[in-house]
Amino acid sequence: MIAIGADHGGFQIKEAVKAYLDSQNIAYQDFGTHSEESVDYPPIAAKVAHAVARGECEKGILCCGTGIGMSIAANKVNGVRASACDNEFCAEMTRRDNNCNCLCMGGRVIDKEKAVELTKIYLETPFEGGRHQRRLDQITAIEQDKL
Repeated sequence: MIAIGADHGGFQIKEAVKAYLDSQNIAYQDFGTHSEESVDYPPIAAKVAHAVARGECEKGILCCGTGIGMSIAANKVNGVRASACDNEFCAEMTRRDNNCNCLCMGGRVIDKEKAVELTKIYLETPFEGGRHQRRLDQITAIEQDKL
């Protein structure tokens, strides 16, 4: 199950990503927004991030104007590693090296086709583990005020 959400700036690419997920029979839960009417992004990011952190959803996808605001908000939730990506290399590395569990993209930075392409890469790329796990453990220690 994928948690997905967007504000008005990311609404169009969120809808494109949903169409892709539907075409691949990938289950998702849409946390909003459901139009291009202006809405604040932090509450949407929080809903998606909490669903991921609680294990209700395996991964999250958040879309706003740049992907930056959503990533900042989502990263406030312990256990969430959200990364704003606008190219294929970053979408791959966010999973392969960082095991990010929340992809963030910007509707004012990339088009619908690129959003679908980055989503595909993000969902298909495995975490490499190894030395990268040690670094993720250090990030967890920061979240727990132990580093």
